[in-house]
Amino acid sequence: QLQLVESGGGLVQVGVSLRLSCAASGRTFTSYVMGWFRQAPGKERELVATISVSGDATTYIASVKGRFVISRDNVKQSVYLQMNSLKPGDTGVYYCASRRPATTKYDYWGQGTQVTVSS
Repeated sequence: QLQLVESGGGLVQVGVSLRLSCAASGRTFTSYVMGWFRQAPGKERELVATISVSGDATTYIASVKGRFVISRDNVKQSVYLQMNSLKPGDTGVYYCASRRPATTKYDYWGQGTQVTVSS
């Protein structure tokens, strides 16, 4: 089993930056593609960004492209989400999750960290 623990959320003003971290332990971190999801109140959870096992391939939803950067450190067994130029629409609970490269199902999840962007 892979344990995931997020940190770095908080209450911030529009336009500032925030960096989320997700520390992994347990199974081999380098076996997993990592993703950041978010869920806003009353909305479905959405996949915000993904990063490949090696870290050389990333994907983003359109609303965060150019503002968010996902990265990973396989030595530290961590994945990060650098969020810049934050908007109120970025408010939500952010989760990191993992999946095997050959699958589409994310099977391990962190507990989430709240990000609130105030205008």
